[in-house]
Amino acid sequence: MKNFLLQFFTWWSGQTLGTRFYTWRNGEFVGEDEFGNKYYRTRGGRKDPALGIERRWVIYNGEAEASMTPPGWNGWLHHTVDVPPTQEDYKPREWQKPHRPNYTGTPKAYRPAGSTLASGRRPQATGDYQAWSPGS
Repeated sequence: MKNFLLQFFTWWSGQTLGTRFYTWRNGEFVGEDEFGNKYYRTRGGRKDPALGIERRWVIYNGEAEASMTPPGWNGWLHHTVDVPPTQEDYKPREWQKPHRPNYTGTPKAYRPAGSTLASGRRPQATGDYQAWSPGS
């Protein structure tokens, strides 16, 4: 019952009932990423008359957060590439790091040295800054 109410009243915690119905009626499953997100396109790859291209969408596993879309799937969703990552034989290079979501606003967020949110003390000012004052 809780899941039904969440799908009915919220859009940020997975799919809504409208998205579930549209996907059931018009969607074709394409693949799933390592985060459990599921990717769909219009059945048979037919073009949407309003867009002129096929529709592609993702149903997030949990909270709807766009940064949880890995680069390969992001390219496919935005029609940068035609082949979904499930049909590619892509091997990442050794210098490529694995995908990480956007950690802004979380304890894992990047905090550079000198930030008021970074741990520790800020470094002393070097004296190379001269404040501007109006009329000078």
